[in-house]
Formats: sequence, C-alpha cells, structure tokens
Amino acid sequence: MNMQFEYKEIDEEGLETLNAIEKASKFNHWMYSTIRPACKGKILEIGSGIGNISDFFFQDNSDIILSDIRNNYCDRLRNKFPQAKVLNFDLVSPEFDEEMKEYFGFFDSVFALNVLEHIENDVLALQNARKLLKENGTLIILVPAYQTLYNRFDKELMHFRRYTANSLSNVYNKAGLTIRTRKYFNLIGILGWLFSGAIQRNKTIPSDQMRIFNACVPIFKLFDQLILNKSGLSVIVIGENKPDK
Repeated sequence: MNMQFEYKEIDEEGLETLNAIEKASKFNHWMYSTIRPACKGKILEIGSGIGNISDFFFQDNSDIILSDIRNNYCDRLRNKFPQAKVLNFDLVSPEFDEEMKEYFGFFDSVFALNVLEHIENDVLALQNARKLLKENGTLIILVPAYQTLYNRFDKELMHFRRYTANSLSNVYNKAGLTIRTRKYFNLIGILGWLFSGAIQRNKTIPSDQMRIFNACVPIFKLFDQLILNKSGLSVIVIGENKPDK
C-alpha cells in the first residue's frame, strides 16, 4: 500500500484517540505489564504521547526518559511529569546523528508503542533507535497487526502500514537487531477495531466504546493466554543490539 501523509504539528485525531485511551486504566496497565519485564536499566520511551504508559513507569520508580516528535505532546508531558526529562526529536530526521549523538549507546532499553506504523522509512527508524542502545541493549516495538485490518482508523491516524510478526521481524533484521521474542497482543480488540473502524467507519475510537472495552480487560486477557498470544490486534517484537560480527 503506497500511502503519503502530510506531517501535522497538531494531530487532532491522534490526540482525541490518546485522550480516550487515557481513561482506560486497565487497558493501559495491561499494555504496560506486557512490555515491562523487558525494560531494564536506563529506559527511553519513543513517542510518549500524553503519557498514558509513562505514568506506570514513574509509579514504578523507573529510570526513564520520555520523548515525542510533537511540541504539544512534549509540553503536556512536562506539565504532567515535572520530574521527567522529555526529549523532542524526530527518529528519522536527517539531522538525527547530530541532534542525538550525546545519547548514542546510552540506554539499556528503548521502547516504542504504536509509533513505527507512523514512519514511512521503518528500517531507518530502527537503525537510529539501535544507535541509542548500549551493546546488548533491548528494543521493544508494539505496532498494529495485519494489513487486512487496515481501515478508516488507520488512515485518520496516518498509519503507513500494519504488520505481522514476520514483517516486523524483517525490519529488525534489516536494522541489524537480533530477535529475542515475538508475540501478538489483544485478540478481542480485533472485533472492536473492525466494528468501529470498518463497519461504523468512525474517525477515532469513541470514548464510550473504550470504557466498555476497558471494563472487560480482565476477560480479554484470558483469551490472549488461552491462544498463547498467537494472534491479536497488535504485534510485539523484542530484539537486542548484539555486537556486529
């Protein structure tokens, strides 16, 4: 799918979606608890948005730095987490090496949740993320799964693509990262995504639907466990920055 999107400093659809998800505390904690075991030492969150996941890391007293590409999100993060260091950078900027060189080899763990699908050159994005990692550091990426699920939500949120475990692993391999773990997340979310985005053709996730989904998270987690995370609305790949041979 050949998609082109014009960068918007104020991402109205994205902000509306993040605001709806902000109130879904059970869902946010589920996502946090899924990636948290892989996050060690000095941590960087790429694409922190309004801090829906960041909040749990601060509650856990983690050594974490937040970041985003948009100024309004960075301002909101600084207001919400006055104790936090917040970086404003573009992961695929031509000036990335110069702007971020002080952080090369700095982090033990870097994670990005629902970020990579917004970046056309995803291989460059992971190559640059790798530069921020220490040797044997960990990169955790969560993205939307299955291109067949691409609908109006994806278009309005400026998603270039959706992934499978294989296609995301291929991006890791091209970026020189070694795959450690890969799995899917949120099986039942597929039904909600199709109903709201493909059938109702909503532009953003309705807050009332998000509230219902959030209340059912304990049940939905059981479905993921029953199928051993073999399918889901999102796919997660965890890789390592192994030394080049």
